[in-house]
Amino acid sequence: MNALVKTFAAAATAALLSTTALAQDIAVRGEQVWTMGPQGVITDGVVVIEDGRITAVGPASDVAIPQGMEVLTAPIVTPGLVDAHSTVGLTGYLNQSDDQDQLDDSAPVQPHLRAIDAYNPHDRLVQWARELGITTVHTGHGPGALISGQTMIVKTTGNTVEAALVEDGTMIVGNLGTWALNRNGGAPGTRARQMAMLRQALLAAQGGADPEEDHLGPGERDEDNPGRRNLEEEAFRSVLRGETPLLITAHRQQDIQTALRLADEFDIEVIIDGAADAHLMLDELREWGGMVILHPTMARNEGELENAAFTTAAVLAEAGIPFALQSGYEAYVPKTRVVLWEAGFAVANGLSPEDGLASITIDAARIIGADDRVGSLEVGKDGDVAMFDGDPFEYTSHVTGVVIEGEVVSTAAR
Repeated sequence: MNALVKTFAAAATAALLSTTALAQDIAVRGEQVWTMGPQGVITDGVVVIEDGRITAVGPASDVAIPQGMEVLTAPIVTPGLVDAHSTVGLTGYLNQSDDQDQLDDSAPVQPHLRAIDAYNPHDRLVQWARELGITTVHTGHGPGALISGQTMIVKTTGNTVEAALVEDGTMIVGNLGTWALNRNGGAPGTRARQMAMLRQALLAAQGGADPEEDHLGPGERDEDNPGRRNLEEEAFRSVLRGETPLLITAHRQQDIQTALRLADEFDIEVIIDGAADAHLMLDELREWGGMVILHPTMARNEGELENAAFTTAAVLAEAGIPFALQSGYEAYVPKTRVVLWEAGFAVANGLSPEDGLASITIDAARIIGADDRVGSLEVGKDGDVAMFDGDPFEYTSHVTGVVIEGEVVSTAAR
């Protein structure tokens, strides 16, 4: 084997190991460190990561870097970016039938479909997101069915889904509006039927749909049929117990109002997803007091998204409505977007840089319930870092390095 071949072989091996190796001890130093935590922006700051967790954050003058520790440097350092809602890993970049697992349209209500059973950690879109600074993704089944399945939280690294997994069964995905209507004579054919089917499913889960029917709790067994379990009802019971939120994609004002009515009727946690008409009902959303995962800023303004706007993120921030941005899902290739660019367009259209970065770091982490681990650079949190050679929201800037739990997973300038 000649020297050139050996060099390429070594590089390929290093690239593979970068997504699977154990955490290392490392320090990251930046001319500016945007912690997105109590320390705010630190000039000439340092983040020390040991055993995969952050052990020190502060000005370089105050933080002692252990002797011999590898030090990475960049003009701008931020927390690893968090995508609040995606289908990456289920939606493959080839756009072929064998890599499109984000939606099973064989039935309108399937809350028991688990994202962990369909996720491909080696899909090129996962690598694409990782190289652009996205270290944590809330991904799973997408819109297009009344209840399409479950979501999970993963890191954009790992040789297996188990290695990438942060949390399984994070939310159950629902969809109100025309995307989830069956126009071929099946159900649901109207918005009213959508809600009737959702109510029926929730009532069945709490044992109220048919008093004569035996509804088993999680782990319970029918004495006459010990193997019997109803996975659909078990999934909905977790919603009714307040353990699992319903993530409802609703763009039109009438569908958002319907989702809020459902939350009140069953006293369940609902997170509004998409919300193209959110700026038309600010008072209602403020009174509701919940959280919104806003549609991608650059989503195509057609159909249900005809009222989507570049400025909606800024409007929600000004109104004090908690929100995060997402890459989302589209039926057209490449099926998923990049939250860094979505936030950049939002910042260019009135959202402050601080709020823009929060929408894809700490605010996104809060909405998906992972802010105890990710979203900010604080002692005790995961050592997830993104490095930039300039303003993260400037088109000419690049992501120059990415660290996940102390492991350098990308050094490509993207």
